[in-house]
Amino acid sequence: MQSPITVEVVDTAEILKTLPHRYPFLLIDRVIEIREDYSGIGIKNVTVSEPAFLGHFPERPVYPGVLMIEGMAQTAGVIGIKSVEGTQKPRAVYFLTIDKCKFRKPVLPGDTVEYHMRSIGRKKTMWWFHGEARVRGTVVAEADVGAMLTD
Repeated sequence: MQSPITVEVVDTAEILKTLPHRYPFLLIDRVIEIREDYSGIGIKNVTVSEPAFLGHFPERPVYPGVLMIEGMAQTAGVIGIKSVEGTQKPRAVYFLTIDKCKFRKPVLPGDTVEYHMRSIGRKKTMWWFHGEARVRGTVVAEADVGAMLTD
């Protein structure tokens, strides 16, 4: 049985209030299906006008894997911060770890990436999540990421 959804959609305006990231390094467009078990799905609409495509690669644009991992971390940050809302809101989220990272298929302009994130551990202000980046239901990348929420 799945956990109930606690927040249906966190749109870009709300993400900007939640995370310190800004263009061109805000790498998620919205977060959907945040659940009480600290899981949720970040959405990134990859467009041909992404700054990374100027150099990666001009003749055959491929969305960089490291940006997908950052998108996973930003999704996890929104989930973590939203879970502590009502208490003193953290001012920053810092990346701690990347483990078990795998890139499976290229992501191209026009793709919509879904970052399926699930909490796998928490200790005080530190969180660990397992993430899968999916395009049309196919896993294109996966990793375990850790982050710390700070005042």
